[in-house]
Amino acid sequence: MKNKWLWVWIAVPLCMILLFVVSVYVASMLLGEKGRFVTGGGVGLLEVRGPILESQETIRQIRELKDDTNVKAVVLRVESPGGGVGPSQEIYEEIKKLAGQKKVVVSMGSVAASGGYYIAAPASVIYANPGTITGSIGVLMKFATMEGLMGKIGVKANTLKSGEFKDVGSPVRPMTDKERAMLQGVIDSTYGQFVKAVAEGRKLPVDEVKTLADGRIYTGEQAKVLKLVDKLGNLEDAVAEAGRLAGIKGEPQLIKPSKKKKLLLDMLVEESAGRIGNLVTRESSFSVNYELDGFIK
Repeated sequence: MKNKWLWVWIAVPLCMILLFVVSVYVASMLLGEKGRFVTGGGVGLLEVRGPILESQETIRQIRELKDDTNVKAVVLRVESPGGGVGPSQEIYEEIKKLAGQKKVVVSMGSVAASGGYYIAAPASVIYANPGTITGSIGVLMKFATMEGLMGKIGVKANTLKSGEFKDVGSPVRPMTDKERAMLQGVIDSTYGQFVKAVAEGRKLPVDEVKTLADGRIYTGEQAKVLKLVDKLGNLEDAVAEAGRLAGIKGEPQLIKPSKKKKLLLDMLVEESAGRIGNLVTRESSFSVNYELDGFIK
């Protein structure tokens, strides 16, 4: 008899714990932002912040929102001065695929320029604040030279290479005309890809985009006149627009993609990168260069 009651005392708490775990799991599958149940579909919120130096985590989040049947439309919040060509193009392609299945509305923050504008181009609707810094459609390479300094301190460099262009951009010697022409060809090709992406996304003639794509920046107000953005408004306006486009009645519920579990080293690296990005932005006023080498001015 005592053994029977012992098992009862053990079984009841275990059942309660199991029921709690199952309830939490089910709730986590159904809950959107702020712990609200997503019953009639919601709007996904994807955020891209800071220099675009890698793409894999953003791509993972895009695919998660694309596959989530509760997500009826997506708002892409861009707060970025740009970044590397490769990561920007990879995110652009995934946003383009997403826009082929669900409505994508962009909300630009204080800065959405260069690579930050690139990834916004495929959206159905682009919102910007009147004072948002955007545009900067262009590509650049920068090389430093230390030849004069090395000569002053009596240091010489010797380079062995397998081909004529293998040490192109070397800081210890002047760039040759052939090297300059080769690099200009790379820049022109990448620039053409950027212009084509903007023309396709904004449904504008390529020649018209080229007149705007000389590297200059625009305010959101100017960009609207030039058809680079569609409407002026904040994040809440973009969410409401996404809800309307998706046919959601009432205030849309926000659904954020899951966050990647980070190791301590990842968090330290991310924190360092963020501090460097903030320092660079502060020192250079507007960091809006879309650079081939992946570094922000």
